[in-house]
Amino acid sequence: MNLGNIITLLGGLGAFLFGMKYMGEGLELAAGSKMKDVLEKLTRNPVLGFLLGLIVTACIQSSSATTVMVMGFINAGIMDLAQATGVIFGANIGTTITSILIALDVSGIAPFCIAVGAVMMLYSKKKRNRHIGQVILGFGFLFQGLHTMSGAMSPLRDSVVFQKFIMNAKNPFLGLLLGIVLCAIIQSSSASVGILQALAMQGLMPLYFAGFIVCGINVGSSTPVILSSFGAKNNAKRAASIFLLFNFVGAVLFMVLTIFTPLTDMIIKFVPKPAFQVSVYHILFKVVTGLILLPMTNLVVKLTYKIFPKQAHESAFRLEYIDKNMVGNPSVIIVQISKEVERVGELVKNNLAIACKGLIEHDLSTANEIRENEEVVDYLTNEITTYITKVNGMRLPVGAAGKLSNAFKAMNELEQIGDHAVKILLQNEKCVDLKQIYSPEAVEEFRSIYEQDDLLFSESMKKLLGGENTITEEQARETQLVISEMSAEAQSNHMDRLRDGKCSFDQGLTFVESLNSLSRIANHLTCIAEVGEEGLNDY
Repeated sequence: MNLGNIITLLGGLGAFLFGMKYMGEGLELAAGSKMKDVLEKLTRNPVLGFLLGLIVTACIQSSSATTVMVMGFINAGIMDLAQATGVIFGANIGTTITSILIALDVSGIAPFCIAVGAVMMLYSKKKRNRHIGQVILGFGFLFQGLHTMSGAMSPLRDSVVFQKFIMNAKNPFLGLLLGIVLCAIIQSSSASVGILQALAMQGLMPLYFAGFIVCGINVGSSTPVILSSFGAKNNAKRAASIFLLFNFVGAVLFMVLTIFTPLTDMIIKFVPKPAFQVSVYHILFKVVTGLILLPMTNLVVKLTYKIFPKQAHESAFRLEYIDKNMVGNPSVIIVQISKEVERVGELVKNNLAIACKGLIEHDLSTANEIRENEEVVDYLTNEITTYITKVNGMRLPVGAAGKLSNAFKAMNELEQIGDHAVKILLQNEKCVDLKQIYSPEAVEEFRSIYEQDDLLFSESMKKLLGGENTITEEQARETQLVISEMSAEAQSNHMDRLRDGKCSFDQGLTFVESLNSLSRIANHLTCIAEVGEEGLNDY
């Protein structure tokens, strides 16, 4: 192969990758949100999830994309890990459809598909028709790219060096390594298998060695999923590890079968076309591995918990007192909601406490805890308010409807207080990054205001939850005014320190933003105290 062949090969690969991605995106757009909705709603049964993962991936032609989508659902609390496992197993099988299309070698109609797809995309007035045109255009580019790759590799038939390598290439681990590297670079198992099939069409890839490369390709296909899991929640990391585990188990199994059984000879005997032989091996790899692992879904999930042990905050992503499927007596509903509101209040109060402590002590050791707690608060807020909205649609006594309204308002105020706790953390992070330390006077002012906020927080929540001897609405407003005045005085004092050169301009900005957060928190707490005039637990 000369430089021209290499450039042609790369161009063909580019067209193949573009076509596959473009076709998948077109199918997603043509389906709208239906595929995501189906994945969301119909994955309670692992077998059904398996079939859905297979079908969706067969459409969008990327098991990695399906798995990343599933990881997003897990992060959002829409899907649990056991449900996701079936989808991931199915996704691994669905991606083999490309190898079947390649083996059919319909590249002769590629130019026609490109022409039709381009016309539909450019001239169709309906959005749906343009999306269908995108699918056809992507299909055409995919097979035009494959045809170009196959032609570019044809000179290898005359290469003595390549022929010698192929004749002697029987080392399983060399094939495995080649497959892993190839797929890690191209970031697509379908494209990587497509290259093997293009070589096979030219009589340049014996199935025995191709089998080891396919094993490596499937392990390498986990790369984009693993990269997507960095910085994600532990459940998303577990989903990524399930994807890797599926392909690792398959690779070990099929390397053993290829070495110690006449598997490849049997495929060659019953499947005459070389491109189909590679496709059949690839399909067997996926299907057999899926059939073995699917009945062991619970065991696989448990194994991932060994790899990524469960942490305390993870169990918080659920309603403890509300059963969304059971709607009983209004008084019971109010008590359940009240308990969940109390739980959110404690989380937010704790988050505010550790955020303020971190700023006072110039310490970021609790930054992850704050962010994890905030994720739980956001999740619970969404679940609780959704439940309140659902229950509010029922015929309820006037008193019960009022309590629900108060709970809804309180949840909104608590969520905003939680956001301010995160803002205080962000200001602290700026200080630490810039190596800025507040003066003792500034720290003491901030501490005093926070203590007032903390006291108001406790009293307002007691009032909301129906406690006795709690703060009155008027007292809450007076405390809010005191906090506002203390904040204004602290900002004035800080300006004096800036003029005297005791503090820098950047310090002034972060300090003022933190004080503003404390002042706004007092406003939200006063609103909770006002809502709490009627309480939640005295229905």
